[in-house]
Amino acid sequence: MQKLLLLGDEAIAQAAIDAGLTGIFAYPGTPSTEITEYVQKSKEAKEKNIHSSWSTNEKTAMEAALGVSYVGKRAMVCMKHVGLNVAADAFVNSAITGANGGLIVVVADDPSMHSSQNEQDSRFYGKFAMVPILEPTNQQEAYDMVHYGFDLSEQMSIPVLLRITTRLAHSRSAVERKAVRKQNELKLPSDLKQFILLPSIARKRYKGLLENQARFLEASESSGFNQYFDGSDKSLGIITTGIAWNYLMENYQDGEVPYPVLKITQYPAPRDMIKKLVDECEEILVLEEGYPLVEELLKGLFSIGLKVKGRLDGTIPRDGELNPNIVARALGLPDTYGQDVPEVVAPRPPAMCPGCGHIDVYNALNVVMADYSGGRVFSDIGCYTLGALPPFNAINTCVDMGASITMAKGAADAGFVPAVAMIGDSTFTHSGITGLLDAVNENSPITVIISDNSTTGMTGGQDSAGTGKIEAICLALGVKPEHLKVIKPLRKYHDENVQIMKEEIAYQGVSVIIPRRECVRTLDRRMRAKHLKKEKK
Repeated sequence: MQKLLLLGDEAIAQAAIDAGLTGIFAYPGTPSTEITEYVQKSKEAKEKNIHSSWSTNEKTAMEAALGVSYVGKRAMVCMKHVGLNVAADAFVNSAITGANGGLIVVVADDPSMHSSQNEQDSRFYGKFAMVPILEPTNQQEAYDMVHYGFDLSEQMSIPVLLRITTRLAHSRSAVERKAVRKQNELKLPSDLKQFILLPSIARKRYKGLLENQARFLEASESSGFNQYFDGSDKSLGIITTGIAWNYLMENYQDGEVPYPVLKITQYPAPRDMIKKLVDECEEILVLEEGYPLVEELLKGLFSIGLKVKGRLDGTIPRDGELNPNIVARALGLPDTYGQDVPEVVAPRPPAMCPGCGHIDVYNALNVVMADYSGGRVFSDIGCYTLGALPPFNAINTCVDMGASITMAKGAADAGFVPAVAMIGDSTFTHSGITGLLDAVNENSPITVIISDNSTTGMTGGQDSAGTGKIEAICLALGVKPEHLKVIKPLRKYHDENVQIMKEEIAYQGVSVIIPRRECVRTLDRRMRAKHLKKEKK
């Protein structure tokens, strides 16, 4: 079969195309964005008419994928770990509805928080929902697991969670493709009440989910993805999960680990394999990327007289990514990988692009806010979050998608007036609309600045669901037309923009200001494409 050099994200996308995918649904979020982008750019996907448009947020993506599964087709939904918080309502309930067509939920975790506000471990969501979890060690396994995951989903009538991390998502390796499969035919569930979660139905389906746990465990015990490697030195047994396998093997370049090793890449964790390791070895070292899920399982199942080392006892740091150095120290081996960063290398914090419209917004906003005490600008997640850094120092919060508006409302409701919310156009349609409706319903004295660059800029310039609709949405929510202002964030309009902001921030009610200027990066790409098109003619 054909071999391709692919990112982990791309391997998952290509596998989905090859495995008979009908629709992929996602909201862009690093490190998961490239999965959907790959499908969108794929000639094969276009020929197969695979749906691949961006969703408004992760919850709508999860629900759309569930709809594809309902009619018997294969669907994939992709998000970063914090996106699963947004999709959690639909995700957890999908374990009770079950699946009809194969349904894979891909979640990319970000240990060490390279581009995220926390480093949560999505395996806990899978365990909480009680669905099978797959966690590949490399790009080939990620590809293979997509094919296997669709089959498992359909055999067990259950959504499957595929959990990856940043290093796997954004590193490349050769991947061998499997035979291409056709898309499923349309087919409704045999039980037309399967997806109706009225209490009387949900109770029965929940009992079925509990009964199926034994089947999920049996599939995990017999899975070829979970492997046991014997070793001659039984003083220590090692458990690795997902990508952590690689960090272990980098410490043994000849591939000969002296200790027994259990590689876990499918969950529920294979208890018979774990028991074999525990019975044979004096103590256990657990190497897992993220939270101590397996380590806690061990302490619960085999707590009497078993010494377990890992993140909970400090053998492995409680936070951050694993790497070969950390594993070497845990094994008592020389810590020889890499080198310290030379002092001459100065840290370079991220900065907004030269010419970015957000810069002019902050320059005007800072002039206005100088007349008030500090701590009044509630911001959101996007490129504009960099306004927290010098030279702007313009914002005071960044918690989760959409929180700027509702936090500003809460502060104003508590008497902290004026309160300003700073949010981008894509984030506004993702999670900010409902907060603005709350504010309008109570006429809370807040000013909402929707900095509109007509794209999802932070993740590379994907389409924004709100492009061309922001004013209509605000008016439909009840924002008064005289307090809905559109401005041009350019230096030559600075004084005019300052005056508009002053008036609206002083207004004792809900006002919305929309600074609108196309993202300089998407503008550059658009102009280059236009120029190339002219040259071809």
